[in-house]
Amino acid sequence: MADHDPTPLNLASEFPAVTESDWRRLVDGVLKGASYEKKLVTLTADGIALQPIYPRDAQAEPVAGARGTNPWGIAATVDHPDPAEANRLALADLEGGADQLTLAFAGSLTARGFGLPAKPEAIAEALRGVHCDLVRLRLDPPPFAGGDTADAFRAFAKARNLPGATLKVEFGMRPLADWARIGAIPKAWLAICTRIREAVTALLEAGFTGPFLTADSRPFHEAGASEAQEIASLIAQGITYLRLLGKGGFAPEKAQALIAFTIAADQDQFLTLAKIRAFRRLWAGVLEHCGVKKPAPALIHTESAFRMMTRRDPNVNMLRVSIAGLAAALGGADSLTLLPHSAALGLPDENARRLARNTSLILLRESNLNRMIDPASGSGAIEEITETLEEKAWAIVQHIEAERAGSLGGMAAALESGALARKIAATRENRLRAIASRAVPVTGVSEFPNIGEADTAVLMPAPATADGQTKFPSVRLATPFETLRDRADALAAKGAKPRVFLAPLGRLADFTPRATFTRNAFETGGIEALLSDGFPLSAGGTDVDALIRAFKASGTSLACIVGTDADYAAEAVSIAAALTKAGATTLLMAGKPGDLEAALAENGVSGYVAFGMDLVSFLDRLLTDLEQKS
Repeated sequence: MADHDPTPLNLASEFPAVTESDWRRLVDGVLKGASYEKKLVTLTADGIALQPIYPRDAQAEPVAGARGTNPWGIAATVDHPDPAEANRLALADLEGGADQLTLAFAGSLTARGFGLPAKPEAIAEALRGVHCDLVRLRLDPPPFAGGDTADAFRAFAKARNLPGATLKVEFGMRPLADWARIGAIPKAWLAICTRIREAVTALLEAGFTGPFLTADSRPFHEAGASEAQEIASLIAQGITYLRLLGKGGFAPEKAQALIAFTIAADQDQFLTLAKIRAFRRLWAGVLEHCGVKKPAPALIHTESAFRMMTRRDPNVNMLRVSIAGLAAALGGADSLTLLPHSAALGLPDENARRLARNTSLILLRESNLNRMIDPASGSGAIEEITETLEEKAWAIVQHIEAERAGSLGGMAAALESGALARKIAATRENRLRAIASRAVPVTGVSEFPNIGEADTAVLMPAPATADGQTKFPSVRLATPFETLRDRADALAAKGAKPRVFLAPLGRLADFTPRATFTRNAFETGGIEALLSDGFPLSAGGTDVDALIRAFKASGTSLACIVGTDADYAAEAVSIAAALTKAGATTLLMAGKPGDLEAALAENGVSGYVAFGMDLVSFLDRLLTDLEQKS
């Protein structure tokens, strides 16, 4: 047998070298004078310009996490209000591949209106048959009840003869995240800190090793925070907890192991990946500044973002969650919770839980994404985004640290004064405006709506009322359009299903692009768009009589003219007049009217459906008119 030649093959050697200038020249030819920045450069919520191409960063060093190349933890949520049913679901999750359990207690953010009672007997029932010394447990207590929940768990462990040293438990005391979510604190901040120190001391005496405190970015992310704002919220929480523990006698070297972090992962793969990396590097820098010579990697749990989840066409959530899980895994998360696709509708059933769990298993066991430490290292795009996020997040941290409100400073002062909430609110409003105009699409909701979708099963529907959030409201991005859909459904239930007749001009091939856009626009608000193959005349133009007959047969008085600009110039005014005469009480046109605006208005056209418009406000006015007529 011939010896194997280890010389690597250079498969690109036959091709001439290509420079960025060569690429740019070809791109300019395709753009044909259009703006490069407007067409190919995207701005993030932090104002970071994402370029279409980046050079490789050969000098970059990998950002190592706590797990190295070990598998990340797959966490299942124990959130059913009935502890016995919660136990059944938890055992199914563990048998199906999960190796961590998050006990979501009633009132916690993770519970989403459901959750276990925070009592030792409820914990015992929910964990019946679970080998707690073989499974990592994470606790998510009710707001400001972390100490009480810790006491309940300690009582459970004692009753089960489980020494604290044999268990891996994150106790999840997160007073700053609770403060942000609820909007107030039940007693003085110093008293809350004292209670936490007492709980930590008692847990350490019982042999538990922690972490005990959790810096949680989810309330800030759900309130609309940008990536840099989210990172800053975590760093500022962590700094506050280092001080809290320091006053209890814990030096930074000891305190760093007592703090864990929870980060939201959303469907923006590159920003999520870079966000986790940027946070790791910043937190290591904070610890070094505090005198820790060799900072341990932050223990990071990621949860797929609730704000990206939709109630409408929820099956699309599986794609969002898959991308979020991929980004979190590549970013180096130590453990991962992927929300079931029906999470926004209520308490997910066993099938939805299985699909979410299997998504993580596929990423881990079949794709082997854990085999490389920081696989994005050296990517020019990821390295630049990571560095820019670090800079922007650190600037926000400095502002938070400079905050003062009475005797409070830092993150506590920023929450008390509302300074951070106001900045995040501005980011949220900018994002919601982009969603309303569909500049930022929500697939299945604001783009490609499935108006005839089937119901998705859940064990219990989501509670009808929110949980008292004020400064940091939990806002799902799809909510503005889903609210419109709910109103349309209410009209349909009264026998007044909203419909719009799309009046096509000319040939099918000509009006289809604009008609497709317009149909999408109406159906994002639950208004069914009635569209035919058109009524073209053989000699050109539109058979007006046939169009009017179809309009009268549609049973709706809402109509919208769709066609090309050339057809509008030839026929739009006369067809508008014919539709108005035939009974169209609300007459619209797709596109912009140009010089025809005055003539169209005289013949009944009262509005236009155009790219870039505030579609939410437009549909709100239409539905209000329909509601008044019903």
